[in-house]
Amino acid sequence: MSDRSMAGEAPAPRAHAVAHQFDDAAQQHEAGLLGMWTFLVTEILFFGGMFAGYTVYRSLYPNAFRAGSHAMNLQIGSINTAVLILSSLTMALAVHASQTGRKKPLVAYLSVTMLFGLIFLGFKAIEWTAEFREHHVPGPHFSFGGPDPVHSQIFFSFYFAMTGMHALHMVIGLGLMTFLLITARQGRYGPEYHAPVVVGGLYWHFVDIVWIFLYPLLYLIGARK
Repeated sequence: MSDRSMAGEAPAPRAHAVAHQFDDAAQQHEAGLLGMWTFLVTEILFFGGMFAGYTVYRSLYPNAFRAGSHAMNLQIGSINTAVLILSSLTMALAVHASQTGRKKPLVAYLSVTMLFGLIFLGFKAIEWTAEFREHHVPGPHFSFGGPDPVHSQIFFSFYFAMTGMHALHMVIGLGLMTFLLITARQGRYGPEYHAPVVVGGLYWHFVDIVWIFLYPLLYLIGARK
């Protein structure tokens, strides 16, 4: 008995057109995966440049970076890390549901993944608002009471640039999830065709992994008193 029959769900439509440039659905699926992996490599190079710059300046001004890190809201950073790890789990479950043709679990897991993404952005907005109020935004109104306020501004420049780009990728990811959710509700995915969910999952996991690197670099520098 199939998983769908066990779940008591009606069979979903499996009609899916193979684009004219592909021989069959399998080739189209492989091409989609290759395209996403190629895109992710360019993303790794993009974020790698920022990580390299951060490493260089942190080695030059360790005290300023440590002071800037200690000004971060560790509680919000930790909560957001847990939220994104959970979202990776629900995204992986969504991919499995699509591969096994279970429509209702797929819709549910995609919805929960989107909810986690919105929670992450909500906490990030709260954190950024506090930084604005405390004049931690680099520029003419920057103010910081740490031991090296001049070079601490470099830390906050990296903080806003890196978390800002990560948040932008989260917003794009939520757009992808919205598309997958709409098409999943239409019953477009199943054992024969689930490439968009797999590709969307790769993107979501990549964004989560980037945050796993950002969290210790921005929030966990040096021991806190």
